Amino acid sequence: MNPWNDPSLGDDERIGALMAEMTRDEKLAQLGSYWSKANVGSGDARVAPIEEALAARSGEAEALAHGIGHLTRPYGTRPLTPEEGRAELVRVQRLLTGTTRLGIPALAHEECLTGFAAYGATVYPTPLAWAATFDTALVERMGAAIGRDMASVGVHQGLAPVLDVVRDYRWGRVEETLGEDPYLTGLIGTAYVRGVQSVGVVATLKHFAGHAASRGARNHAPVSIGAREMADVILPPFEMAVREGAAGSVMNTYTDQDGVPACGDEHLLTTVLREQWGFEGTVVSDYGSIAFLHTMHRVAADEADAARVALGAGMDVELPNTRCYGEPLARQLDAGHVAPELLDRAVERVLRQKLLLGLLDAGYSPEDDAGTGRPVDLDSPANRTLARTVAERSVVLLANEGAALPLDPARTPRIALVGPGADDSGTFLGSYSFPNHVLPKHPGHPAGLALPTLREALTAELADVTLTYERGCAVSGDDRTGLPAAVRTARSADLALVVVGDRSGMFGNGTSGEGCDAPDLALPGVQRDLVEEVLATGVPVVLLVVSGRPYALGGFADRCAAVVQSFMPGEEGGPALARVLSGRATPSGKLPVQIPATPGSGPGTYLNPPLGRHSDGISVLDNTPLYPFGHGISYTTFGYEDLRVASGRVPTDGFIEISCLVRNTGDRPGRETVQLYYDDPVAQVARPTQQLVAFGSVGLEPGAAARVAFRVHADQTSYTQDASGDGQRIVEPGTLRLMIGSSSGDIRLSTGIELTGPLRRVGADRHLSHA
Repeated sequence: MNPWNDPSLGDDERIGALMAEMTRDEKLAQLGSYWSKANVGSGDARVAPIEEALAARSGEAEALAHGIGHLTRPYGTRPLTPEEGRAELVRVQRLLTGTTRLGIPALAHEECLTGFAAYGATVYPTPLAWAATFDTALVERMGAAIGRDMASVGVHQGLAPVLDVVRDYRWGRVEETLGEDPYLTGLIGTAYVRGVQSVGVVATLKHFAGHAASRGARNHAPVSIGAREMADVILPPFEMAVREGAAGSVMNTYTDQDGVPACGDEHLLTTVLREQWGFEGTVVSDYGSIAFLHTMHRVAADEADAARVALGAGMDVELPNTRCYGEPLARQLDAGHVAPELLDRAVERVLRQKLLLGLLDAGYSPEDDAGTGRPVDLDSPANRTLARTVAERSVVLLANEGAALPLDPARTPRIALVGPGADDSGTFLGSYSFPNHVLPKHPGHPAGLALPTLREALTAELADVTLTYERGCAVSGDDRTGLPAAVRTARSADLALVVVGDRSGMFGNGTSGEGCDAPDLALPGVQRDLVEEVLATGVPVVLLVVSGRPYALGGFADRCAAVVQSFMPGEEGGPALARVLSGRATPSGKLPVQIPATPGSGPGTYLNPPLGRHSDGISVLDNTPLYPFGHGISYTTFGYEDLRVASGRVPTDGFIEISCLVRNTGDRPGRETVQLYYDDPVAQVARPTQQLVAFGSVGLEPGAAARVAFRVHADQTSYTQDASGDGQRIVEPGTLRLMIGSSSGDIRLSTGIELTGPLRRVGADRHLSHA
């Protein structure tokens, strides 16, 4: 037995023995990846940016001759059954273990943003919907279910979660994020990481860092933010997932910040990530981003020079194919432009991850790894139940002034179902779901799993209601010919349920998704006209928005009997929405982003100092949101009372303990998410007037009450004092205002406390989350 295959030896001894045995070509191979030419898209339907530039330059035999670090998306770029995918994966792994000199298996990675992105696998709600649940335990359960499915067929690494903090709602990838608040993003994202990694699959944090802050909300654009915004808004979710979630991998962003591409940023990838935060995993390139140092950023003379820059910065693995880290990097080593120690540093990280996954153990078998011979159901009943639960918990009831919800067959026996999302389950799915991500390359191919529409679900849910349907218009485009029929259908009903929003796609093949950036926040196509014309009938309207970003609803939301927001609720979205609309499930979701009032004067995000908020007489543009961050009502009501603070004076290294009593003051059971915000009214820099610092949910029967308590360390009020140099964070003595409410715009209780003692400088060992 080779010493590196002996599990009885220590990790360092095994890695050291293997490194000593490897040739340089074998080391270089471990930093590369292979994406079969059969898996790369063509034409208008693509699964990666600039796919033609990412294709493999060599055949399989040449690419794998010395081994390989990663296998790119063996299941996720063609509609393969689990058995077909397993057979192909086992064939390649057997080739690696049986014909290469050292017999090192590859690490197989897949997308898992809305579930395992494989044919026939469960499609869960989008991450923006996870965030709307404000439920870390539920998201961790979902992450574990996704990880189990990937592990069951030999996948070792998942390319999720996205921890980009939304800065501009027009950005196409808003649906992939966890919203606009760094604390909520960090907690939900870390829960997902824990779930995925609890079953032995490596989670990958992306996109490190600043992708969602791209200039003009354009995909792949430069980032124009200051170092303090980067430190206090963009980086904290990543730090939380590294330090508290022990994430095993990080993927860089395509963007540059102040002219420095992340792929070549040693300060970001090494100083911050590894030296300050203690990250010990692998950094993998977003697809093609090392070559982009030459072609897109022009900070490298050619691909060999790009390899030098990236490896020196701390980029360990090149995805999706080896272009720069193969022969071009070898030339740089030969010329003395790259130190051999840098090559060894990255190789050791890759091998250590493979060792931790069991890929180097003497008992490794490709068949056992891929579960050959074991039955597999990638869309099990348990998965579908979990997907529906997440979808239900993510539905946000924005308004119900007309008390139209829940639907009452006795009051509205005839319901008109109108709109492009009413009978199209594709609008429930995110851009990284297999049906929207891959199947457009295979027109006519069946979806591979049940995708009930809202029309089908409501027909089953509302047996005593006469349901009529008319689409009215498409999600996009200017065709208005269907509007009159929709109006006639609405006019003949007691209530009109109008379903508008997005259809997610890739690189312009949708209204939301990667590369589908929006010029403004108006509903796409002629959907606003559809809403207006149905409202003009005088029939009560329930507006249901199913979208990947928030759209401006001012001007007509106040004329609707009820308004509901759903952020692409996945394969069980139809049944979940039907249950909420009928009242069998009570809405409890909260907004992880604000809903703007007007398309062109977006509110930015709620993390604004006074200068960033609307002030009469200063600008004619009112950026006040229509519905604020954290907003979401229920079919019942909740009262807040009896605010208690353990002490009005807390040392700058102490804990703030605060609680309140929450009472269900309505006549239905319900769940309320209680939110704690703070304001630092006098600081050394301009700070937000509100910032989320804790939250917790409580389920209550009518008339019942429960005390919700938070324990927050003073470290959580820290901010970056000096953005130059080492970006020192401080906890500052002085007065803080604490606010408890149902949303950032519905504060019910508040009090002031004093942080006492000296100003404290805090580092990467600071407290990151509440108890």
